[in-house]
Amino acid sequence: MKRFYLLAVAALSLCSTCIPLHAQDGFVARWQARATATQNGQPHWVTPLVTVTPRLEQEFRSDFVRQIAPAGTDTWNYGNNKGLELIPVSRVELIFNVPAYIQHNTKAKDGFADTTFLLKYRILGRNEKSGDAIVTAFIGGSYPTGSYKNGSVAATVTPTLAAGKGFSRLDIVSTLGAALPVTNATAVGRPITWNTTLQQNLAKYFWPEVEFNNTFYHGGPSDGHTQSFVTPGLMLGRFHVSKEHRRLGITFGLGEQIALTHFHNYNHALVFSGRVFF
Repeated sequence: MKRFYLLAVAALSLCSTCIPLHAQDGFVARWQARATATQNGQPHWVTPLVTVTPRLEQEFRSDFVRQIAPAGTDTWNYGNNKGLELIPVSRVELIFNVPAYIQHNTKAKDGFADTTFLLKYRILGRNEKSGDAIVTAFIGGSYPTGSYKNGSVAATVTPTLAAGKGFSRLDIVSTLGAALPVTNATAVGRPITWNTTLQQNLAKYFWPEVEFNNTFYHGGPSDGHTQSFVTPGLMLGRFHVSKEHRRLGITFGLGEQIALTHFHNYNHALVFSGRVFF
């Protein structure tokens, strides 16, 4: 993981030396202006802790998760398959995720998870002055690059529909999607995921929330089961770095998933999230 970040930094440094300064300034300025115009046409809520937001964001994000299994063992997930989020054109966001590193603390071998990515297309966007609502379609994908069985046995495609509505200082966001395996459907199944978040803006930087995270298993080894969690959490942000660079800042989040159903892969999980938006 450390090597990945060092290579990324080196690549960015190399690009900055290969492209003339005036070209960089023009390209970056146009990109940032386009991203600002796109985000001005949607609600300005903070991204929830677990639920993928229908809002279009431009940031680098990394999450850390500690899961406690029924047997009492704990598993650490470093990164949680989060990464770079960009707004290349109006209404579109591309997400390139860094494979998470899984530490089991059992006899299972530690290793990296699968490679994943996500494309968002905003169908409807209304900011706080014109309706405070949003509808976005996602198409996600994963490729089985996980080491030592820390990923899936098949590539998947995940179409999702997400929507949100604001009511003064309260907003409600919900997503519904299904993971469709490209091959080996019998072994993987077709789980359907439904997440809903209720979020309150109590003050400028405080966003307490409660999420309901549900997975309905169809096919595969967990066929017929439902796994549900309630996730109380607190988001803190957006903290801007300076008045001159309003697009640059940080957001933090902390919460805990608690199992609601008899069937569950883990009893509860502590989730920490850090985002640098730009």
